[in-house]
Amino acid sequence: MCLVVVAFNANAENPLLVAANRDEFHARPTLAADWWSDHPDIIAGRDLQAGGTWLGVNRNGRFATITNFREAMSRSSKLRSRGHLVTEFLHSDLSPTQYLATINGENYAGFNLLVTDGTSLAYLSNRGGKLQELQAGIYGISNATLDTPWEKVERSKTRLASLLEKGQVNETHLLRLLGDRQKGPVDEVDGNRLPFAIAHAITAPFIVTPEYGTRCSTVIRAQRSGKWHFQERRFDPAGKNTGDSKFSFRVSANGQ
Repeated sequence: MCLVVVAFNANAENPLLVAANRDEFHARPTLAADWWSDHPDIIAGRDLQAGGTWLGVNRNGRFATITNFREAMSRSSKLRSRGHLVTEFLHSDLSPTQYLATINGENYAGFNLLVTDGTSLAYLSNRGGKLQELQAGIYGISNATLDTPWEKVERSKTRLASLLEKGQVNETHLLRLLGDRQKGPVDEVDGNRLPFAIAHAITAPFIVTPEYGTRCSTVIRAQRSGKWHFQERRFDPAGKNTGDSKFSFRVSANGQ
């Protein structure tokens, strides 16, 4: 389970706000977010098992993130890693809708992909979420299609809207939003594949279980001036902070 909430052109000062939790098995090898040595214009964490990343930005003002779609896992060796869909967009010169239109969803396990070049925001899922160019607003994704009204998604979107209304948009408040450990209602528990306690735990925005949980929280704040702020906070299996990485950079008006 993962969680991403995004405010796009919903605030005069910050045209893009992102708050995202990456939930994964704690044993899966991962590199912390940093500028990539082989692609020095990209900031992202790195999945060392399958390659690619779950979320990243390019210095030219491109952003992409992906979540898995909740379903029985496919073990087919023919499927490509979904994480490459993020990095390929960050390298691309295509507009968001042009890029998403090139993707053959049959080559991947279930995914939700959200991308922006700073001008437009677009979404695609290969599990019923058709290609959409999104208007200004607040959006949420977990492990179903865009804005599926799971409790964790709705609660997080409401809290982001409240921060915008109160003028309290900063890294501290966004990380606090992501740190919400309140579980969702019992009727959202999928007990078909997991023991009840674990299935209930993953209905929370921030997940804590011994083997699987929130590995990191990431907040991105793009200012109208062209300055971007990126912060990643990492956690151990007990949900304790193990480190932060912070980056700031400026995107010029022409995206170069």
